[in-house]
Amino acid sequence: MTGKKLNVEQLLAKATKPASDAMKLHPFYRGKVETALKCTVRSFNDFAIWYTPGVAAPCKAIAANPELVYEHTNKWNTVIVVSDGTRVLGLGDIGPKAGLPVMEGKALLYKYLGGVDGIAIMLDTKDPDAIINTVLMLQPGFGGVNLEDISNPKCFYILDTLREKAEIPVWHDDQQGTATVTLAGLINALKVVNKKMSEVNITFIGTGASNVACSRLIFGWGADPARCTMVDSKGILGKHRKDIEMRKAEYVDKWKLCNITNAEGRQGDIPEAMKGADVVIALSKSGPGVILPEWVKAMNKNSILFACANPVPEIWPWEAKEAGAEVVATGRSDFPNQVNNSLGFPGIFRGALDVRANTITDEMCFAAAKAMADHVGDALDDERILPNMDDWEVFPREAAAVAMKAIEQGLARIPMTYEQEFENATRIIKRSRDLTQMMMDNDFIPVPPDDDTQHEIDIETVKAGLES
Repeated sequence: MTGKKLNVEQLLAKATKPASDAMKLHPFYRGKVETALKCTVRSFNDFAIWYTPGVAAPCKAIAANPELVYEHTNKWNTVIVVSDGTRVLGLGDIGPKAGLPVMEGKALLYKYLGGVDGIAIMLDTKDPDAIINTVLMLQPGFGGVNLEDISNPKCFYILDTLREKAEIPVWHDDQQGTATVTLAGLINALKVVNKKMSEVNITFIGTGASNVACSRLIFGWGADPARCTMVDSKGILGKHRKDIEMRKAEYVDKWKLCNITNAEGRQGDIPEAMKGADVVIALSKSGPGVILPEWVKAMNKNSILFACANPVPEIWPWEAKEAGAEVVATGRSDFPNQVNNSLGFPGIFRGALDVRANTITDEMCFAAAKAMADHVGDALDDERILPNMDDWEVFPREAAAVAMKAIEQGLARIPMTYEQEFENATRIIKRSRDLTQMMMDNDFIPVPPDDDTQHEIDIETVKAGLES
């Protein structure tokens, strides 16, 4: 057996281990989040404060001034994660019950990485108007909304409508979250290969919610749409795509992309779109084998490839490296350069909630992306274009950047300085992490018996696999 084959087998084994671990640990814990008290209960007499008769006083105060709900309740720090389970991370339309583990995972990340209390809400409807109406009816009790894993194209309609009608920030993480983190990674990847955003040819593989939003933010940061190419399940987008033109009222964003990208008028599929590209951003279907090594070889020198499909990237990163890609990223934590929404939404919502912003704009996403990219600092290289999720100080930096942009745009109701929000966010996020550690130390969160699910990322093994 060659060293190369051994390394690939090690990498494949590492790539499949999280799924087997999940099947052990999910039934052990029977859920990932729970409700805990945040006020004292010194004796049963305290119930008279927290419930009747004492609770009537804050109720009357809020009735007289509704804004006081943020001072007297946990609305200020609560986000609902709303999904109908129609497009769950690489699994498709598996329904609301099957999607619940993902939304609980989202709630876990909100709490641990952002200090935000997340609550999973699964809706047993596929009707976009029913989803909109349900969220609008729920909003009095919550500080923000995270839409998740809702199918295309209705996800665009739902987000746009709710952002217009809701009084609290509404965010679709598959759109805005993915786009923010992808932009941050691309900013730094271009530094590594010494290329300019305005001069590169970018190919987007997949035109679902994620890549449509990625293209919007990347174009907003300075990429030239005319130099870019987009590919959907039927081939390259362009003015020649009569199938999209005939349904342009439904596929508004996709038809717009047909008209502003692909100035060369290319036709064909993924291999034709990748030829001569400097950057490929793939958010399509789970691989491997969706992107082939010979297509990577046809890209320009010092190329960048983001293969971010879940749960398996479109091409294994070691294959892409061997084919000549200079910077390779995936959506997974077990390879270098993880492009994952979890780097974005906890800090972004932390900042939006803390200044009580009523929406989250593209400009706020730009601020978060820059903070994320800048945080890498001198550690930047071809295997570290983004912070790791355990580099938790990136989240208060994002929060402060987002908060300042919200204030600048006149969207915030609480004034703060950058330093005040950075300190505030740091304190809240550290409390969540310390609380989790304390509960593990005291066995309130038990360690499973015969636990063999620890799997620290062995970067040296990954490097060996990529270099061999």
